[in-house]
Amino acid sequence: MSRKGPRGLTPEEHALWSKVTETTVPLHPAQPKPIPERIEHHFDPPKPDPIPAFRIGERQTDTALPTQRPNGQPVHMDRKAFTQLKRGKLKPEARVDLHGMTLAQAHPALNRFIADAFARGRRLVLVITGKGKTARDDGPIPVRRGLLRHQVPQWLAHPSLSYAVLQVTEAHLRHGGSGAYYVYLRRKR
Repeated sequence: MSRKGPRGLTPEEHALWSKVTETTVPLHPAQPKPIPERIEHHFDPPKPDPIPAFRIGERQTDTALPTQRPNGQPVHMDRKAFTQLKRGKLKPEARVDLHGMTLAQAHPALNRFIADAFARGRRLVLVITGKGKTARDDGPIPVRRGLLRHQVPQWLAHPSLSYAVLQVTEAHLRHGGSGAYYVYLRRKR
């Protein structure tokens, strides 16, 4: 079915439309837009910190810089133990597998597991969250991949568990990589 161009208005329709448009009032009458004043911004780039003087072969004496975790939080445990932990040299004493669970199922399971491990005097436990679904996200609103993976560190930092947790860090590849967390527990006193 082919379409012809617009049919146009008959003289009666044109007269009727003219009567209608004479009686209408615009919803938003055109108002002149104010011209913003020009504001001059003077920006001085930050000056880099001066490099302290040194001699070749001299050792660094200032070790006040704290070791930082990748997400920006400082390391609270022994530096040597943390290095071994990140390299996968320490063996977890217990583990819990949360992947495949909903958030409502995983939260109480994690609370029970951490409380039990702390009560038994364990120091290093492994929490497996999984990496999340790999489905394509074509929607207009982005959906975070791996809800458990993002939620577990927040649960571990909550006061209900922080009494027992000293350090949380991503696991080494041999223990699950980005789909698992090492949880280093405090000493039971």
